[in-house]
Amino acid sequence: MYTYVIVYETPVYGMHHFSLSSWISSEQVKGPLKKPEWVDELDRSQPLFDLDTIILAINSAAAAKAVIEKRMNSKRSYAGFSIIHVCLAFMWHVLAISVASISTLFYITIQLLYRFSSFGSKTQVFISLAGIFSTTWTNSRIRFCQILYWPIFLQDNGLRYRSCVEYAEKAALLRHSMWSSFAVDLLFGNLLGLLLLYNADSACLWVSTFASDITNELLRSGCVWLMGVPAGFKLNTELAGVLGMVSLNVIQIWSTLWIFVGFLFIYFIKGLALLGILFGATILAALIIDMVALATLHVSSLHFAMSLLYSQQIQALAALWRLFRGRKWNPLRQRLDSYNYTVKQHVVGSLLFTPLLLLLPTTSVFYIFFTILNTAITFICVLIEITISMIHGTPYIKILLRLLRQRRFPSGIWFEIVSCHGSYQEFSCLHGVGSSSENSQQKDAGKERSGFLVSILHSNFLNIGQVVLPHYKKIFSGVSGFVTTSAYGALTGKKTASTLGTGLPSAMPWMVIPSREYWCLCYNAILACMSQPDSHPLI
Repeated sequence: MYTYVIVYETPVYGMHHFSLSSWISSEQVKGPLKKPEWVDELDRSQPLFDLDTIILAINSAAAAKAVIEKRMNSKRSYAGFSIIHVCLAFMWHVLAISVASISTLFYITIQLLYRFSSFGSKTQVFISLAGIFSTTWTNSRIRFCQILYWPIFLQDNGLRYRSCVEYAEKAALLRHSMWSSFAVDLLFGNLLGLLLLYNADSACLWVSTFASDITNELLRSGCVWLMGVPAGFKLNTELAGVLGMVSLNVIQIWSTLWIFVGFLFIYFIKGLALLGILFGATILAALIIDMVALATLHVSSLHFAMSLLYSQQIQALAALWRLFRGRKWNPLRQRLDSYNYTVKQHVVGSLLFTPLLLLLPTTSVFYIFFTILNTAITFICVLIEITISMIHGTPYIKILLRLLRQRRFPSGIWFEIVSCHGSYQEFSCLHGVGSSSENSQQKDAGKERSGFLVSILHSNFLNIGQVVLPHYKKIFSGVSGFVTTSAYGALTGKKTASTLGTGLPSAMPWMVIPSREYWCLCYNAILACMSQPDSHPLI
């Protein structure tokens, strides 16, 4: 007869629980080099219980009882202090009314803006603006939905989540991750916004000087340099002159437009600062991405024109090279087939192949120049995009709780052997549990088939990297082919990706309910926090 006693600390919500998920191998307990005989017997025998079910029962033990006891104790304590209870309840109702009224006013304002945008969504002006400010629109929708849904996230998840400590912990972390992300985003936005607001004139002067230096020292000088003999390469003078003059004219037109709108730039800096203060750093950063793309429209336009010319020239040379080899591309089967060309086709191909090949270096030099500029701009936008995704995806509340209470993040279980007698003596000796006299006594009793084993159930815990890594993997799950795609597009002259494609929070459906119902929803959400003061502890 075997008796196995496991001693464990009862899981308590907000303190700790057990979990079978294992992120890394346990470093706290190292298994023996040779397995004892009873382990082999257990491996050969049919399992009599499911460990997942046992852990679920342990996490559920005393959870519902603790909730009921907290409610009963709170009612008894409030019964003894009725006057204090009435005063606190009155103050809480006033707070609920105030918060609900402010939230409803903000809800009405957002709904008016949303209806106005929906009314003009079919116009050409709105479509153009939506394309230009696509990043800002996406992040604004995410932020507004997070603000509108706060009473939903604050509502209680029901008795099912309170009946199991593990479920309650996960539900609480999911609920608190939204407001923690918004709070950190708003903090960064206030810091950057106040910094921009107090240094708006300096920022405007620096940006204007930087744009002027880039236009004069890099773009104009670079185009003039390419029209000559760049790095000692002898280019086609006529083609280089045409491409250089077109580029200089486009740059001059954009410089003239910048002079006309330059005096409005100071107001844009102040508006950008106010947006960061009110809605957070992600809205500010998203608008910076769109404005960088708009301010460098002349560079992207010239890059698109040069890439179109370069790609068409490469494709023409490839087709003519296949002509000389007697091959033809089959678009239906996606392969090269043999084909008998006529003499006239060979003559025309030879006449076209020679000038195209001789003009390729000139086209390539201009294409490489504008590709480098466009890639630098894309790299800046990608860095800002990564910053936005990391602000959204970093689990701030999990990091804080991991620093304060690591026991709320279990990762696997292990057993500390306290006492064993009978057939478990070999396991005890291999783990070094007990004194030498006890081990000798257990060795004499090793032939017995009955015995008992007492062990203490412990948990391994996640470190900071293991807590954060799954969230960052989710953010960067779709960026594996960005480098290869960009490199292939740069070599062939095809369009390259302008964004990294990092993950953002899932877009929630737009909330469309009456204002009175939304006010009641906010009011009830605040009152629910008062009625259940211990249901959602953070620390």
